[in-house]
Amino acid sequence: MKVRRWMLEVFRDRITSLFSLPSSGQNPYFCLMFSKQEAQQLKKEFWTAFGKSFPRKWILYDTKIKDMSFKFYADKKKAEVSLDIEMKDEVFRDAYYNKIWSLEDILKDFIGDFHKEEFYTLENGKVISRIWVEKHGISVFNKNTWREAFEFFVEKMDGFERFYYEYEDFIKDV
Repeated sequence: MKVRRWMLEVFRDRITSLFSLPSSGQNPYFCLMFSKQEAQQLKKEFWTAFGKSFPRKWILYDTKIKDMSFKFYADKKKAEVSLDIEMKDEVFRDAYYNKIWSLEDILKDFIGDFHKEEFYTLENGKVISRIWVEKHGISVFNKNTWREAFEFFVEKMDGFERFYYEYEDFIKDV
C-alpha cells in the first residue's frame, strides 16, 4: 500500500512538471490524481466558495411539491442545473413532467436551450424525470473554472426559479 501511494505521488509530481499549463488557459479536463480525501476537500471548498460568492436562498427542495426539486451539480467535466421530478408514482411524475413540458417554449425563454428526459436513470438505478442545462469545460478540481461555474449556476437557477414562480399555480394543479 505504501509503495502504491509513493508511486502515485511520484507520478503526480512528474505529470505536474511535464504539463506546466498557463493559468489563464488551463485545460479543464486535465486533472491530477487526488486522494479521496483531497477530492472531498476540493468539492467542499467548491460548494463553500459558491455559497460565499453568491449568498442567496434558492428554492431547491422548497417547491411545495413533494419529490420535485431544483438541483446544482458539478463534477470534473461539467456543471448542471436541473429540475428533478422524482415521484415514485409514475402517473404523478408523468403529469408534472407533461405540465412543465407543455411550457417548453416559455421555459426556453427563461433558461435557454435545455435537455429533457422523461425516464432518466440515476446512478443508483432510480428512474426520474429531469429537465436540465449543462456547461462543459468546468471542473470542481480546477479552481480556474470555479467562477465560470458559479456564474452559470446563478444565471440558470435564477431562470428556473423565475419560470417556476411565474407558472407555479399551473404546475401545481395536477
